[in-house]
Amino acid sequence: MLEDTIYFFYDLVQYFINGLAQGSIYALIALGYTMVYGIIRLINFAHGEFYMIGAFLGFYVVIAGHSLWIAFPVAMIGSGIVAVIVERLVYRPIRSAGRIPALITALGTSLFFQYLGQGVIGAEPKAFPSVINDQTFMFGEIMFTSTQIIIVGVTFVLMLFLWWLVGYTKVGKAMRATSYNREAAELMGINTNRIISITFFIGASLAGAAGVLVGLYYSTIEPMMGLIPGLKAFVAAVLGGIGNIPGAVVGGLILGIAENLVMGFWASTYRDAIAFAILIFILLVKPTGILGKNIKEKV
Repeated sequence: MLEDTIYFFYDLVQYFINGLAQGSIYALIALGYTMVYGIIRLINFAHGEFYMIGAFLGFYVVIAGHSLWIAFPVAMIGSGIVAVIVERLVYRPIRSAGRIPALITALGTSLFFQYLGQGVIGAEPKAFPSVINDQTFMFGEIMFTSTQIIIVGVTFVLMLFLWWLVGYTKVGKAMRATSYNREAAELMGINTNRIISITFFIGASLAGAAGVLVGLYYSTIEPMMGLIPGLKAFVAAVLGGIGNIPGAVVGGLILGIAENLVMGFWASTYRDAIAFAILIFILLVKPTGILGKNIKEKV
């Protein structure tokens, strides 16, 4: 009985470690959702496609013979540029049309990138090259890999950078002012269109980095890969409190850990279902999310 209890806790820690790596990826994608929503109240369902674009940009940089540390900035910058173009050409013209047209446009943009990717790249999955020596470390019965360490480490560094950018720079102050009251920010001389574009760029850059990390972790990428992770990242953003940056991180980590616990102790077939069960539960119990706050809004 004691031995069964010990192995239960070994399994628990193992699934927690696996969930931390998976949740870090969700957190990076969820940050883009929550930043864009915080600025212009848009749920950008095309955000998962920026993650897919980042994965393929990293893939082509690596197969061209460059290192992983070149692939990361290329994927991040490339995804960010695509997001800025989408914001300028697709979202900006309908910004004042209301939330329903914006939501439908976001869904259409997502489908456009999915099927454009299939048409240009092909529908079959691509094997992401092995660019690091993936070592396995053992601590008793608990196992973790160097890839998991890289995922958590890169995520932590990017989140620290975002925390510094938003909290301690002029751009971050302008982003917070635009989020609080866009009209007042414009009256104070802030170019809100520029700030919104920067927000799209940063959010998509983080998603692009997540795409490269997923390529390393799962070794395969394909044009439809942004659909389910994008929806799960949206769940993570809602769970933490959409519009709240720390909340997106907390939601992503909780979701990743919950998925791995369900797969380990129950059945892998319920991996995707748990995310949407969490979404329903949080909307019923605390619609503002874990770190979200009730805000009175004139209608």
